[in-house]
Amino acid sequence: MKKIDVSAELMEALAEMAAHAQGDASRLVTHTVVVPEDIDVADIRKALGLTRPEFCRRFGLDVRAVQDWEQKRRRPDRAARAYLRVIQHNPAAVEAALHAA
Repeated sequence: MKKIDVSAELMEALAEMAAHAQGDASRLVTHTVVVPEDIDVADIRKALGLTRPEFCRRFGLDVRAVQDWEQKRRRPDRAARAYLRVIQHNPAAVEAALHAA
């Protein structure tokens, strides 16, 4: 097991913060998050082989909201679209996170 030098990591983090505060972003790590503008909720649910109530119970969603999304009466907000995208790509991770004690 590798031993971590916490003081060295803190000093490095402080140096990065100071550089950033002075306008130097060259050492920053950035990520681009892509949230789809449109998402087919029914396709996601059907790909998992779940009924609407099962899908909602499993992922903590409101049945009426999912019904409205599937029937295009409403559009999921940005956070819901991001959540649905995660469900689409890794439903097991979502379930594990939601069922963790």
